[in-house]
Amino acid sequence: MLTQKDFFHHKTSEAFLETLKTKVDPSMYEEIVQTIHYEKELQLLQAELVDFQQWVAKTKRRVCILFEGRDASGKGGAIRRFSEHLNPRLMRVVALTKPTDIEKGQWYFRRYIRELPEPGEIVFFDRSWYNRAVVEPVMGFCTKTQYEQFMVQVPEFEHMLYEDGVDIIKFWFSISKEE
Repeated sequence: MLTQKDFFHHKTSEAFLETLKTKVDPSMYEEIVQTIHYEKELQLLQAELVDFQQWVAKTKRRVCILFEGRDASGKGGAIRRFSEHLNPRLMRVVALTKPTDIEKGQWYFRRYIRELPEPGEIVFFDRSWYNRAVVEPVMGFCTKTQYEQFMVQVPEFEHMLYEDGVDIIKFWFSISKEE
């Protein structure tokens, strides 16, 4: 059993881990060590994201990061982890609701164009225009013709974004039933 003395008596984290190893169940010890490694790696990666954001701002890049995947696959949590240490003045999270009646009568990509990043900004899309390819056909929110039109237009749309200097980073989240 750990005592209060165990927490304050060690000069290094390695020394504390050695004491911990002798006082807790081996499986618990492994879990603690894995958590420590995870948190250290996460801290390094989040620092990289801060550096990335500073580079985006300095070079006036426009960056879209798309998070796609099934419901409850971890998109929202990942976006929170990505953005939690970033400067909120230089980033936004976009999670559009279902299209309004007016938007339903417009070109499909128009509602997303309004949300594209300004120079020096990163925009995280919690779902994007790929809803038309992934969610809408399954849920019956678009017709077969609308789906087919999207599939023809999306490469052209993204090529136009690329030519205009917008960087697109895409993540697909998939969680199995076992997971």
